[in-house]
Amino acid sequence: MSIEMLPQSVSRRSVDEDCPKRTGTLWTASANIITVMVATGVLSRVWDIAQLGWIAGPAVILLFSFVGYYTSRLLSDCYRTGDPNTGERNSTYMDSVRSILGGAKVKACGFLQHITLFGYAIGCSVEASLSMMAIKYVDCASKNNWEYSKCQILSTPYMIIFGITEVLLSQIPDFDQIWWLSIVATVMFVTYSLIGLGLGVAQVAASGSFKGSLTVTSGGDATETQKIWRCFQALGNIASAYSFSVILIETQDTIGSPPSEAKTMKKAISLSTVVMTTIYMLGGCVGYAAFGDDTPENLLIEFGFDKPLWLLDIANAASVILLVGAYQVNSQPIFAFIEKQANQRWPRSELMAKEIKIPVPGLGQFNIKLFRLVWRTAFVILTTVISMAFPLVFNDVVAIISLGFWPLMVYFPVEMYIRQKQIPKWSTKWVYLQMLSMACLVISIMATAGLIPDLKDDLKKNKPFGLIY
Repeated sequence: MSIEMLPQSVSRRSVDEDCPKRTGTLWTASANIITVMVATGVLSRVWDIAQLGWIAGPAVILLFSFVGYYTSRLLSDCYRTGDPNTGERNSTYMDSVRSILGGAKVKACGFLQHITLFGYAIGCSVEASLSMMAIKYVDCASKNNWEYSKCQILSTPYMIIFGITEVLLSQIPDFDQIWWLSIVATVMFVTYSLIGLGLGVAQVAASGSFKGSLTVTSGGDATETQKIWRCFQALGNIASAYSFSVILIETQDTIGSPPSEAKTMKKAISLSTVVMTTIYMLGGCVGYAAFGDDTPENLLIEFGFDKPLWLLDIANAASVILLVGAYQVNSQPIFAFIEKQANQRWPRSELMAKEIKIPVPGLGQFNIKLFRLVWRTAFVILTTVISMAFPLVFNDVVAIISLGFWPLMVYFPVEMYIRQKQIPKWSTKWVYLQMLSMACLVISIMATAGLIPDLKDDLKKNKPFGLIY
């Protein structure tokens, strides 16, 4: 009997069985989510709270933790079209949009998702090089009796080191095979978060007081207009920190079943949101209490703490390892998309089929497809060169790109959920969902406006291939 003659639920189950066995779990899915969230900079949450004050700062974190949690659960229900257990699987975010919404929205989703991931990958390169430079800078300064003028560290060699590492790791074939990198990255995240939290508590205890203000930051020489822009920027930073929907469907596609992938994914969303929000709140509030209105944008890189040096080195090293894993989590969906398109366009090409056999002592033989080797290496080189050419500017550009959180985090999940569940137009639930979407759009526009002044300043200060600590 052909598949077409079988009942729909049976035929789809058979198709699932023909696919490669998926071994992802609650823990690997949670690790992927946390890795993407922390790549945006956990220690930067201190600066965000400092711009908003003691009342609004924590409130905004709680607000967007709920928004990210809620819309991600909506998106997880769109992994299968129709029945959550036997419906047709959608392996990527684009596939979900294609099967439920269709039309021009598919290309819009693909463009926004891949440009966001591309930006995140470049951001990982810049941030990792800064952490490596910080380790070298502190070591140099301590050997020269803290005469900082004697220590000038160029970023280019460190970005090249990071790039070489990513060239090697990028040969891991598929998204589901980088689960161990996500787990390592999560452990590193916990390590440097605890160090940052401990140093903050120690500084508060030493000063004997809590710093900061209840409302918008009042310190420094910033004008009222600059304070408003920074508040908008902080809003965008916090919102983007919960925009893990960019890899949610791809992560869900690695999860084994039963139980249904959506059920496991929702548990992973809950677990990672609770963990991240707790750490954002603790780290952000303790850091703000320690530094008040003088809080730097990154406590480790900008030396908010200056001792003990060995502990700061460990924290920066953990940050580098975390960013190595985050680069792969962000890049693998791009790799898969390009390779799928190439296979469909040139199915009989020798370049696509040819494999290079590399013997690895003690591990046997490792087969690498020539196209994968060439294309992924070129991708890493491109991101590394852009990082070196625009080290200051691209952090702002990445922040602007990440403000695609509205379509990817809110708009598409809401629209697909409405279509999938056939929610009537102008019903109570439909109105609430549209109000949520519009409110997040307004915040996205405000946050983008807040980033423009910094982008202009950094364009003036940017020195291609010459970022010096």
